[in-house]
Amino acid sequence: MSTAPPSAPQPSPANNSAPVTNPGRSPDAPIPRPRRRSDVPAGENLCDHCTAKCCRYFALPIDEPVSRKDFDFIRWYLLHDRASVFVDEETWYLLVHTTCKHLQADHRCGIYATRPQICRDYTTKDCEFEDDWCYERYFETPEQIDEYADAIFGPQFADLKRPAKHALRSPKPSGLPVI
Repeated sequence: MSTAPPSAPQPSPANNSAPVTNPGRSPDAPIPRPRRRSDVPAGENLCDHCTAKCCRYFALPIDEPVSRKDFDFIRWYLLHDRASVFVDEETWYLLVHTTCKHLQADHRCGIYATRPQICRDYTTKDCEFEDDWCYERYFETPEQIDEYADAIFGPQFADLKRPAKHALRSPKPSGLPVI
């Protein structure tokens, strides 16, 4: 259990803020705590209080990698802008951080009446309104997935003069000489 240092701001019932400070703000200015489902008045639509998290990404399940080749495919995903990979409850996912073309400035759907079935089936019952998206395995760069694969299979390039027997690619080439 952690305790806040004595100098940390304390929550104030008047401003309903968490005892957290932001480096860009005055040390005395509390940061408003994240909204929770319990903060939304009964009978109101949760979406009326949300910034449309569900419309700003999509995640697709992918096969769990079991070989170097599988990890190289994941590396390829991570070479693309706004892509990451995570594991949730032992299922691997490709996460693409992208906003729906029809999300409007007020966080509402511009094609609500004709939205895709996946959107129609989605409910606020288990939505990510207050999720923080913390995963034990979350990869944002190709280097991270390479390091993870090295931990499982051993270094891919143990001897840089001679690539490993099962290597999928040659080691990183040295730079060109400057003339």
